[in-house]
Amino acid sequence: MTKNIQIATLGGGCFWCTEAVFQHVKGVEKVVSGYSGGNAPGKPTYREICSGLTGHAEVIQITFDANIVSYENILVIFMTTHDPTTLNRQGADRGTQYRSVIYHHNEIQEKIADEVLVQLQQFYKNKIVTEISPLNIFYNATEEHQDFYKKNNGQGYCKYVIEPKLAKLRDLHADKLVYPD
Repeated sequence: MTKNIQIATLGGGCFWCTEAVFQHVKGVEKVVSGYSGGNAPGKPTYREICSGLTGHAEVIQITFDANIVSYENILVIFMTTHDPTTLNRQGADRGTQYRSVIYHHNEIQEKIADEVLVQLQQFYKNKIVTEISPLNIFYNATEEHQDFYKKNNGQGYCKYVIEPKLAKLRDLHADKLVYPD
């Protein structure tokens, strides 16, 4: 079967968390941590992103085979493994760089994103505040931010922040997962 390779760009707080989640999803071929959505000229540094002054969000860019996992499934997993009802915050991480955001690559993705948010609203007590915007640019984060959980799973942040998200992923989406090394 021919692959149907597509790209999704999502921000759900710290990119280390969302990266770790999607590295376990069947059909996901690659996950790259990075930045998008801002207006600062040139490629920003991690320190500039953390300042909140660039307008960029921490995001991941997911390359996936839509014959195995649909864009809609990607979004449902995304929306159910972070809190899409908190504005500019995920847990202790606060600031516009941690906003919940879907950067669509085309009108079809935009339509699917709109539909998924409407469908999922019924499962949340508070209003979903996830932004849906066109992708304008994506900057890769430096190598030290790529595969963070895989390289550092013994660290406190990984144990106390990322692992509960992975447990939620397993509870809600076990049928869509692989368990990489």
